[in-house]
Amino acid sequence: MRFSLLLLLCCPLAAFTQGTASFQKDYQLHIIKATTPVKIDGELNDAVWAIAEKTSAFWKKYPNDEGRPKKGTIAQLSYDDKFLYVAFTAFDSGKALITSLKRDVGHDGNDGVALILDPLNQKANGFFFVVNAYNAQSEDQLSPGSQVTFNWDNKWYSATKRYHDRWTAEFAIPLKTLRYSTDKKTWGINFLRVSAKDNEYSCWTKVPVNFRSYDLGYTGALIWNETPPPAGTNISVLPYVTADVQSDKENGKKTTSTANAGFDSKIALNSSLNLDLTVNPDFSQVEVDQQVTNLTRFNIFLPEKRGFFLENADLYSQYGIDPIRPFYSRTIGLDKHGNRIPILFGARLTGNITKSTRIGIMNMQTGRKGDYEPENYTAVTVNQKVFKRSVIRGLFLNREASLTDAEKQADPLSAYGRNAGGEFNYTNEKGTWSSWVNYHQSFKPGIHDKDKYLETGVEYNGRHLLTTFDLASVGTNYYTDMGYVQRIENYDAVRDTVIRVGFKHMFLSGSYRIFPKKGSINTHSIRAENYLVFNPDNSFNERNTSLFYNAQFNSTAFFFMGINNNSVDLLFPVSFTGKTPLPKNKYSYSNLFFEYDADFRKKLSYTIGATVGEFYNGNTQQVNAGINFRSIPHLNIGIKANYYKLSFPGSYGSTELFLISPRIEVNFSTSVFWTTFLQYNTQGNNFNINSRFQWRYKPMSDLFLVYTDNYFTNPLLKNKNRAVVLKMNYWLNL
Repeated sequence: MRFSLLLLLCCPLAAFTQGTASFQKDYQLHIIKATTPVKIDGELNDAVWAIAEKTSAFWKKYPNDEGRPKKGTIAQLSYDDKFLYVAFTAFDSGKALITSLKRDVGHDGNDGVALILDPLNQKANGFFFVVNAYNAQSEDQLSPGSQVTFNWDNKWYSATKRYHDRWTAEFAIPLKTLRYSTDKKTWGINFLRVSAKDNEYSCWTKVPVNFRSYDLGYTGALIWNETPPPAGTNISVLPYVTADVQSDKENGKKTTSTANAGFDSKIALNSSLNLDLTVNPDFSQVEVDQQVTNLTRFNIFLPEKRGFFLENADLYSQYGIDPIRPFYSRTIGLDKHGNRIPILFGARLTGNITKSTRIGIMNMQTGRKGDYEPENYTAVTVNQKVFKRSVIRGLFLNREASLTDAEKQADPLSAYGRNAGGEFNYTNEKGTWSSWVNYHQSFKPGIHDKDKYLETGVEYNGRHLLTTFDLASVGTNYYTDMGYVQRIENYDAVRDTVIRVGFKHMFLSGSYRIFPKKGSINTHSIRAENYLVFNPDNSFNERNTSLFYNAQFNSTAFFFMGINNNSVDLLFPVSFTGKTPLPKNKYSYSNLFFEYDADFRKKLSYTIGATVGEFYNGNTQQVNAGINFRSIPHLNIGIKANYYKLSFPGSYGSTELFLISPRIEVNFSTSVFWTTFLQYNTQGNNFNINSRFQWRYKPMSDLFLVYTDNYFTNPLLKNKNRAVVLKMNYWLNL
């Protein structure tokens, strides 16, 4: 059967899935206005908490969703003209268990509480506010299908207090940081409690175990007896100044010192539409990328860490699937080698223009650096909600370079790159069935064929069974100047050149979960995957078939094992050792692997794993290990080590690769931190030291002192470059 016909098979599957009744009839909480000031001190002795409605009937969410949790929780809400107030009482005994005092540490592995809020009550977008028992804050925006990353930042207030039989928490969230309509008196809401000592999650509503605790499809109703107060003006400016000293011995440059300044600004145009501006943004305080050993034939995907690109990132980043993303923000302000290109200014408009229509418009202008020409980047997206939890999305991207006519004639493809596409993503009301259909088109000078990306798929997420089927076709001339497509660029090691080849893939996976009633294991999971890749002419290119088993223990320990079987018709010679490249040929190989993660709640925890077997026409041995020491709440010391040995016959050679990553984190308080991260990577011939001191002297206002140093691993510890950066920013509300 032709692949083009297969692309159509999944499209009708959305038609026969059924919705379910909303939780909000069974879970309702009324909010009252505070008539006296509320002091955020965690003590819950303000007058409003004596009369505010309480909810305490939480349900277990993890490790299973059966019955009530071991530890009780009480949640309450109130408000005044400026703030939404939240109070938690978390019954507990003994010392609280947390992983860090740093902001954005999240909720996993921490004794903590959280608020899930959907002010528009459309199950499409919302907010997630978290504190752990030592008052480390985390916050994020929520959108369908996305995982929380805690990369969204805003100013809010909290406090906790610990007692012998409980701990308490208070939040004060400025109403102007939320996006809501004053004529909407029912909001979506849920509460989350994490008891790390018991390895137990619980929620106010009964969220099925196969869904995330912050799933907006399972919120209850927050009932406003009065009209919510207007949010008021929300304008904030975040100016910064930096000073740095840098040396670059690798390129023979002298030591230099510079100073810089710029600002970001957030302007709420109305209750649901926000304008972000940035002038000369600086990302020197952003933690360095975590290095990996790459044993694939393709470039790897590194996550975005720069704050300006992370807020409302779901509007752009959710187009396509991994590893095919039409939009990838790391293409802006970074070259292919990860070197920084100056960003002069940028603007982003995001939010709802109607109750069902959400937009995003972004424009960024980069400057000149050496031979790298200035470029302008534009990204426009529109999301239209349909049915209960489904969306139709459209995307337009444009990268335009400032080139002379001669430069355009010499390299016409670099003049501009444009993409346009549309997607329909269907999800039934219960969230168990989803399906998608995508069409994307690229535009380059002189190219008029093989420039499309098509995809369709379906997924079922049940309590025990999870299965996914996906089909995609990527044309050889489908360019993504603002995106990332992993397989399309193939390196020919003999000719030392990159050749573009389109592909088609078929992915099928299924997993089955078992939740034992008794015993030390709370979840067994068996998963099978089959990934097939075809060349543009539908001939075979590659297959990866895997079978996995994992066990999650009540103690938080985790065991994982599996077997891979691979078959590849290698299109271009490739070398993994630096010796004679493997020739174009058909290769089949298999390997076994396992990993065990010990109970992370202990002061000293560890992980160990290994892979053994074949690799193309050779053999591979891989060992990964890690150990972590934690002294709550101030100290975390860990080290991860990866060892890879590749052995090929004859002149194809052999190699040993090491990646060693120690990390020391000292949390002096919830506002003063010192983190040192070292990475010794023989594959990248780089030893990196990154040490960062941060003082949060006021909410969302920081002083950073960052030291970074890079050395060769061969010759050992010969310096490449180093820098010391001092940065200060201040969050100013106007």
